[in-house]
Amino acid sequence: MVDALILAALSDEYFSQDILDCPIIYTGVGKINATRTTTEHILKYKPELVLNVGTAGSLNSEMSGVFVVKDVIERDMLAEPLAPRGTTPFDRFDSVLQSDRGSVRCATGDSFVMEKDPWLISNQVDLVDMELFAIAKVCEFYGVKWRSMKYVSDHVDEQSANSWRDSLQHSSTEIRNAVERLLD
Repeated sequence: MVDALILAALSDEYFSQDILDCPIIYTGVGKINATRTTTEHILKYKPELVLNVGTAGSLNSEMSGVFVVKDVIERDMLAEPLAPRGTTPFDRFDSVLQSDRGSVRCATGDSFVMEKDPWLISNQVDLVDMELFAIAKVCEFYGVKWRSMKYVSDHVDEQSANSWRDSLQHSSTEIRNAVERLLD
């Protein structure tokens, strides 16, 4: 059993020389990779806390730096007319998963967002990523507390992919510093 488990999609997003006394696991990109890896490592380590770290696009061009996520929704679940967008039909879990900390809303989906979607704006989404909802849902299933820290790597526009690539070295440093403060 460990106190905390850190999950990042890629080592480029969060690289640490294991200065913290907790495992750092790389899930791979997307909800399926995140679900499989989170499940495997919750069962292996039985952590009290899962901390997801990584990059995210922002719908607000004024946002920069690292943010702690308050809640997360799924942006690409489209099962209408059985359920509204973002809601899994016949699911026992809420469509909004909440952490015990944070100030921003994240929306997770299996696509790289390069333009603002009116649905995201109407749902007051601040950040978009590709793993957090899956991680949070697995944590909810196993009764494990979760938190997430995201570095704003781009501002959802036609330059997002290039901005994301260019931000990786800086994001890893900023996230590492924020994680040390959070877990210290």
